[in-house]
Formats: sequence, C-alpha cells, structure tokens
Amino acid sequence: MPSPGLREFQENLTARLSPWHRSFQFWIRAAEIYTGYKVCQFRVRFEKDAEKREAMWERQHELAADKMYSLCSELGGLFLKAAQILGKPDLAPAAWVRRLVTLCDKAPATPIEVVHGILEKELGQSFTAIFESFDSEPVGSASIAQVQHPGVQQLMTIDIHNLQAFVLFLQKTDLKFDLFSLTKEVEKQVGYEFDFLREAEAMERIRHSFHANNKKVPVLVPRVIRGMVTRKVLIMEFINGIPIMNLGNEIAKRGIDPRGKIAAVAKLKILKHLTLAYGQMILRDGFFHADPHPGNILICKESEVALLDYGQVKQLPDDLRLGYAHLILALADKDPSRATQSYKELGIETLSTCADGEKELFELALKMFDTKLPPGVTMISPFSDSSSLNQVAVQSFPEELYSVLRTMQLLRGLSVGMGINYSCAEQWRPIAEEALFRAGKLKVGDLKAQKCGFWRRIFRRKREYD
Repeated sequence: MPSPGLREFQENLTARLSPWHRSFQFWIRAAEIYTGYKVCQFRVRFEKDAEKREAMWERQHELAADKMYSLCSELGGLFLKAAQILGKPDLAPAAWVRRLVTLCDKAPATPIEVVHGILEKELGQSFTAIFESFDSEPVGSASIAQVQHPGVQQLMTIDIHNLQAFVLFLQKTDLKFDLFSLTKEVEKQVGYEFDFLREAEAMERIRHSFHANNKKVPVLVPRVIRGMVTRKVLIMEFINGIPIMNLGNEIAKRGIDPRGKIAAVAKLKILKHLTLAYGQMILRDGFFHADPHPGNILICKESEVALLDYGQVKQLPDDLRLGYAHLILALADKDPSRATQSYKELGIETLSTCADGEKELFELALKMFDTKLPPGVTMISPFSDSSSLNQVAVQSFPEELYSVLRTMQLLRGLSVGMGINYSCAEQWRPIAEEALFRAGKLKVGDLKAQKCGFWRRIFRRKREYD
C-alpha cells in the first residue's frame, strides 16, 4: 500500500493530467470520424453508379455511428447532450440515430452509495428518515447534473472548449453556419444545470403559467416537493408514463396498429399538446424549457404529455420574442419578404450566393423554424447536400435563438418519427398575433386568426389582471 504522501502525489498528478488525457481522447476520435467522411467524400467522386455511391455513404455512416457512440458513452459529460441532440432523424443519418438514441436516458449511473451520501449531506437527515422507500435503480440517467453524476462540472468546461475549437475548424472548411455561437450558448446553459434551486424555481414558474392560462394544461410539469430542494438536490413528484421513444411499442402491445387511424389520432394529439406548450412558453412568456430531447418527454394516460428536466431554461429578450413572432407569421403566410425582414429584426446575418436569395432564405427559415415538410419529402436536414445553407451562408446567429432552433428540431424529429406532417407555425399563429398585439406591434385589422377566440383570451386575461 502506498504511503499517504505518495498517494497524495498520485492523486494530484492524475488531477493535473486528466484534462490533457480527456482532450487527447476527444481530438483523436473527432479526427477519426472527420477523416473518415472526407475520405468517403473523395472516393464517391470516382463512382458513377448512384446506388453504389449511396451504399458507400451508408457504410461510412455505420462506421461513424459506432465511433460517435463510443465517444459519447465513454467520455460522457457534454457528449451525452450531443447524443441527445443528434439522435433524431432530421439532424443525423439513420445509422447515427439508431445508435445514439439509446443514450437519451440510459447513460451509466453513479453507485447508489454516492447518491445516499449526497442526499444526507444536503438535506441534513439520515437517508431512512427522508424516504420510506427508495428504488436504487434510476428511472433514467442522462442529465449532466443529477445526483447520479457528481463532479462533472470540470469535465464540461474541458469538453466545451474542445468543441468550440473543432466547430471553428468546421466553419472554416465545411459548414456555412455560425455554429460557434451555438457552443457559446451551450456553455452558458449547461452552467445553469448545476443549481437545482434555480431549476425548482423555473419548474414552478412554468407550471404556474400553464395552469393560469389554460383550462386544461397542454403538458404536465412535475410539482416540486417543498423543503426538499438544495443547490445540489431536487426532489419532485413522480409522474407515471412511458418515454415517447417507446410509444410505438406501447401502442402495439395494446393490440392497436401503430400505423392505423387510432394510433395516428393519438400521435397527432400528443404532438399538438407539446407544440402548444412550447408556443405558449416561447411566444407568450419568453421563458421556456430549453432542453428538448425525447428522454425528457413522457406519455401518460389518455395521451397526456409530461415535460421533464428544467435544468436548462431560457429567457428570451422581448425584442427577440417579438421578432420571432413576426417570423412565425411570415412562415404561416408563406411570405418570403416578411421573413427576410424578420431575419433582420432577429439579428440573423446572411450572405446569399444565388440569384434568388430571398427565396432561398425563406426555404432556410422553413427548415430551421417550422416543422412541416415540403411535398414528397420525408426528412430534411439543414446540413444536407440539398440544404439552403449551400446557397445562403449564415454568418451570424444570435446565441439566444439556438434554444428555439433546438426546439424546432425536436418537434420536427418527433413528427417525422410519428409519420405526421404538420406546421407548428400555423398552430402558433394565434399566439404570435396575440403577443404582437399586446406589444402594440399589430393592429386589430391585421389579425388573421379566429378573432372571437382571440378576444375571448384578451378579455379573460384582462379580468385576471384586474
């Protein structure tokens, strides 16, 4: 057994070398994935047969998916978040989705003894005094800050700085999109996940808003257990439901055809509830759940939807909230000119490389900020070969809007997975009009949503405020 002095030296040495080792692991794996795609890109140029080219790309996607899975699962931390974002059919190849989706809520958990220790220290009571019963098997384990993953904050800083350097490289070589601002927003947001007091406050704020503004809430928000919250511990009510990723299997278990009319009605109801909730949070309140991935969505009885994990929430400044409301109306009206003006309002700077830049800009807006797919299209990605990004370079993108963009990608990913094609912009039109009307940005004569319902909401809220 080493002496105390030697043991302390070894621990200090390990602590000093750990960031370098982690960075080395990231760059080796990232370089391997990137190089694989560049080699494939070079090889397919010499293959004339379209089917063979497609097979070459599919093989490359399979190889890269395995490497990406290893990177995310073994390094953990920020890369678990990357898996949650990329594990959706509209952002990544199918091979990636099949591999990464399993990491949404099944990341390795910390031993239960460590969890016990944290709870007792934070709440000042013995474990048996706090709980009558406790399931040692976590329901899900993917959040970077939950008690199953203590000590991860230092790793996140290392990961973000490495990712920012890699993104800057990609912007100079392959992508025409300001992804560096995205990493800056991620850096800001993940820091919030380490304060459960803030999360509890956000959860209660959103929960209260849904109950105050709806006869029936669009989504369920867990209730915080008072007196059981500290900066490192958050205890809330348990909501019984199934992960949205398992919805198809659950429908089949009940003897219902997952592709039949009954299932389609249930799926559409779920999507509309979730979309309505985000429309109200983003456009009406400007304060919204900013960590949308399938692991945070449960389906409860009668197709009710529960939204979990409020570690990342976003407060949109009013100018961006109202600018986004203008963009929603432009998308709903299919108005390229108004969309172009909305981009300027939002501070999105673009550079067109084609003759009809306004049309391409509108197409890009649809792909980024609406959920409806064009006729005959089953999947779109902002980074595909046919993307409008090849015609319109996004030189500057407000950091605050990336959380909105993630939400759009989640909603479209769910609609693609469920086989339902619908427009969130059309559903959000009344909410956007109401937000602009209340801010004095829209006149009564400009309202296109059903006016009776609009005025009913106005008068109801006026009575509440009075």
